[in-house]
Amino acid sequence: MAVPPEVTGPGKQESQQTVAERPVKPWVHFVAGGLAGMVGAIVTSPLDVIKTRMQSDMYRTNGNHNSGVFRTLANIYRTEGTGALFSGLGANLSGVVPARAVNFFTYGICKQLYAPLFDDAQCVKPQTHLLAGASAGFATSAVTNPIWLVKTRMQLDRHRGAQLYRNSFDCAAKIVRYEGVPALYRGLSASLVGSSESSMQWLLYEQMRRFIRKSSQRNLERELLSSPGNHIGANSEFSRKKNKFIEWMATSGAAGCAKLCASLITYPHEVVRTRLRQAPLENGQLKYKGLVSCFKRVYLEEGFAALYGGLTPHLLRTVPNSIILFGTWDLLVRVLSR
Repeated sequence: MAVPPEVTGPGKQESQQTVAERPVKPWVHFVAGGLAGMVGAIVTSPLDVIKTRMQSDMYRTNGNHNSGVFRTLANIYRTEGTGALFSGLGANLSGVVPARAVNFFTYGICKQLYAPLFDDAQCVKPQTHLLAGASAGFATSAVTNPIWLVKTRMQLDRHRGAQLYRNSFDCAAKIVRYEGVPALYRGLSASLVGSSESSMQWLLYEQMRRFIRKSSQRNLERELLSSPGNHIGANSEFSRKKNKFIEWMATSGAAGCAKLCASLITYPHEVVRTRLRQAPLENGQLKYKGLVSCFKRVYLEEGFAALYGGLTPHLLRTVPNSIILFGTWDLLVRVLSR
């Protein structure tokens, strides 16, 4: 099943369309999304570790709650070594690759499935993007929650007095043995709530991308018409390549802007999800009984600001990660669709 192209104009406009707008096979979205997710995760891994530490209740009780991003980075490097900045990367990659693959794959298919509901033959209406983004978020959360839980435990494990887990597989095995299989899905409710972030990001990204591409086509036409004979030969080819590169840079940046806006609105679910996965004990019992309980206790015991704990490293990681992710995905889609 392929993503339908937007309506194109004659010659010049059609040649200016990117591969992402033309029919793309689902497997291309799947492979490109997974590889792009891997690149983004490796580059931004240190900031992911810092974000998890700053969200964690354990980190707060150790007196480091008010440490800044760079101070936290320096402390981890000095006391735990460079390896700690990449702790949980194995579990992270094993989660990111399928998560991004499933997300892009599901979004591409659902966009087509939902378009007829809104009489949206070209898949350009906001409601199509919103619903497809929500479906992609739900599917991704359900498939990868156990992997994210292991990643969270591994990232927090080094910060304890003694390490409990040898590696990601040992962590997963001990969780199942001592806490049961359902424990692998702790934080899933918060993840499902967080699907609203996926919806919002896709909606904003699609609308900004459409605007950028229309502007790019107009600029190219204007440039070709402004110089006699520039619409043929080497000058024409150079103009088209330059225009495509600028368009790619702009749409990659749009992904970062979309992520920034979506994160600011929906961030508290990230903190709650981390707390639920961490599963701290209080008097021998789980401190947080569920999603609502966790929200209430964090707010009442630590204040509203705690619901935005770790926001700075989260944005420093996710915004550039989104730029890398969508930019790499776009390039890979072009290559794989040739």
